[in-house]
Amino acid sequence: MSTPKAKRRKTEKPVHRCGWAGEEPGMVKYHDEEWGVPSHDDKHLFEMLTLEGAQAGLCWATILKKREGYRKAFHNFDIQKVAKMSKASQTKLASNPDIIRNKLKISSTVDNAKAVIKVQKEFGSFSEYIWNFVDGKPIVNQWKSMKEMPVKTDIAIALSADLKERGFRFVGPTIMYVYMQVVTCCNFEFTSCLVTFIYH
Repeated sequence: MSTPKAKRRKTEKPVHRCGWAGEEPGMVKYHDEEWGVPSHDDKHLFEMLTLEGAQAGLCWATILKKREGYRKAFHNFDIQKVAKMSKASQTKLASNPDIIRNKLKISSTVDNAKAVIKVQKEFGSFSEYIWNFVDGKPIVNQWKSMKEMPVKTDIAIALSADLKERGFRFVGPTIMYVYMQVVTCCNFEFTSCLVTFIYH
């Protein structure tokens, strides 16, 4: 069974968010409720892998606004169902305004679902595979500003290379570093950010 995701610890203190969250409601909600919360759920890990790949060349706010569209288009990220999507259904999605209409990104989602299934058979779960790269424990950074944060790390480079060997697409080192932050293999929230989380 999937391990429940951790939840944020509520605080009565004034909230000082990471600067990237801005003031757009969708971004604020994402930052406060999802960003930096450890995920061990294969379905959620696949969803975020898909969305991070879709973001390439675009802004995250745009992807968040299309998130529900992605869920409808890709069977709520049911990995088995996505892996079986036909070429015809993929072609049809290329005209769907509710997602990013990039044929390569659409087909990569199906290919990545197939690759996830292979990883699950080898490691027991996609979560086990991903978290092995950080020895099962989040790497906690203490950045003071965006200027201090690298665009990729050695672990992200290694993860990217291994994923590519396994047939994954849209998984470059920079994308994978952000992905690791999203599912909290690597926690990079700034020291000024008072939004915290607990495991349970």
